[in-house]
Amino acid sequence: MTRKIVHILLLALMAAACTEKINVKLDTTYTRLVVDGNIESDTGVYQVALTKSADYFSNVPVPRVVNASVTINDGINTFILRESRKGISGIYETDAGFIGHIGKTYTLHVDLPEAISGKTSVEASSALLQVTHLDSIGADFHPEWGKKGIWTVKLYAQEPGNETNYYLFNFYRNGILMTDTLTKKVVSDDKFYNGSYMNGVDVIYLNNEHKWETISPGDTIMLQMSGITKEYYDFINEVVQSGFNIPFFSGPPANIKGNVSNGGVGFFAAYSNSYAKTVVK
Repeated sequence: MTRKIVHILLLALMAAACTEKINVKLDTTYTRLVVDGNIESDTGVYQVALTKSADYFSNVPVPRVVNASVTINDGINTFILRESRKGISGIYETDAGFIGHIGKTYTLHVDLPEAISGKTSVEASSALLQVTHLDSIGADFHPEWGKKGIWTVKLYAQEPGNETNYYLFNFYRNGILMTDTLTKKVVSDDKFYNGSYMNGVDVIYLNNEHKWETISPGDTIMLQMSGITKEYYDFINEVVQSGFNIPFFSGPPANIKGNVSNGGVGFFAAYSNSYAKTVVK
């Protein structure tokens, strides 16, 4: 009996030794303006969201910045963005007929209703670059990959060459955007196919184990290929990589670099688009 009690105590001590309570304390820093917006080469309504930064463990929604004056200038014309009337504050929209033109540089200017950390205005600029024409796309299923197989979406297009190009890919399934957050979007440069024909290059990977993520025969899929600046390419890469740090409780090596002036964070992007779609067979 005594030996059994000793064994039980040893097992209890071993179990207790396997867990350790970690109290993570993050310092509070000064408030920054956060900018998230883009314009594209398609006619439409484009949005710029303005919020204030918040502490990492804050359990309340981030404060939205209302009553700001927001404009976009293309070097000649100035376009006024108006605050959305759809019940979401801090969202500023272009007119429905807005379209970005390839070769122009667009500058976002924000005048704040009250200073944030002593700053009353910010700017962010982005060139709108040409994207190559997307000829077609296809989908292949690889049953030998993963537990239940992997679908890949591949593209066919002529890469223009001459200089380094950077691309952003968005994926739609039956008309619904699946890459609906920044961490789901795919970016690439043309390092391995500069000037060559991209003959079935895999750009999207879908895990058949997760039905919300995968595709099925009969689905209509569409790929949006966008020409982006190197700055936006680096920004998205840093956002994605900041979620995969080792050790796991470490932060990114530095603040993610955006293109917002005056201490603001985030990114205002401009890019052109090319599309192709197919029905999964």
